[in-house]
Amino acid sequence: MTTESTTTGQLTSPTGAPTRQARNSAAFWTATGVSRGHEVIRRRGFLAVHGDERAGGRILIQEPDLDPDEVAEVGELVRRAAGPVTVEDPFGATDLSHLGLRTWQMPIMLRLPGPVDAPALDVTRVRRPEDLRAAERIVIEGFDLAGFEPYRAGELFPTALIEQPGVDVFIASVDGVPAGAGVSVVADGLAGHYWIATSSAFRSRGVGRAVMLGALAHVADLPATLTASKLGRPLYESLGYAVASPSTWWASE
Repeated sequence: MTTESTTTGQLTSPTGAPTRQARNSAAFWTATGVSRGHEVIRRRGFLAVHGDERAGGRILIQEPDLDPDEVAEVGELVRRAAGPVTVEDPFGATDLSHLGLRTWQMPIMLRLPGPVDAPALDVTRVRRPEDLRAAERIVIEGFDLAGFEPYRAGELFPTALIEQPGVDVFIASVDGVPAGAGVSVVADGLAGHYWIATSSAFRSRGVGRAVMLGALAHVADLPATLTASKLGRPLYESLGYAVASPSTWWASE
């Protein structure tokens, strides 16, 4: 069996997609937590980033079979969080209903290695602090991250984030004006995409597609994963992503 077919089998198996998404998301949030100077807690069954009152906490379930002690610790992390908490469970196997969190599902989507079209807009990999600030503002607006308002430069995307191994931030511009942004993470032979956002002034102009194509161009030889919102799913399907499995999310707000 070739390496490519082995990878394809891992991704499309009932357990492969959730596991690989879990690991990539953990790599992204570890890089984020470290760059922000927040505590990163690693356990067999989950990884948590314990942030401040504005950033809040992020808990990433890493295994489908958390033991009672791990579930209890997740609950304690939720209860003592300084700000809002989000729990991501790509396996959908951990019941956190006793914590009083709202819950919903989003699909994990996967794209196998393959050619990528050139973006119709200018897309650059962020290297300058001013471009990182522009990307940060776009994501805060695009995802309505009220916890990061009023704006404080470098709070969502510290400069140290783009110095983390495997992490890249991309920005798309329209006539020289930053219009869209996103983050890509490569870990363990898999690319993941996060915070794909378009400024409200440039919506319906192909900006999100350009960001994705620009980011994918750097990882076209790797399988890629993301978790899609309802609005984003048609775009990702048009780029070759397919739904692999549902992911369950829990949040305190």
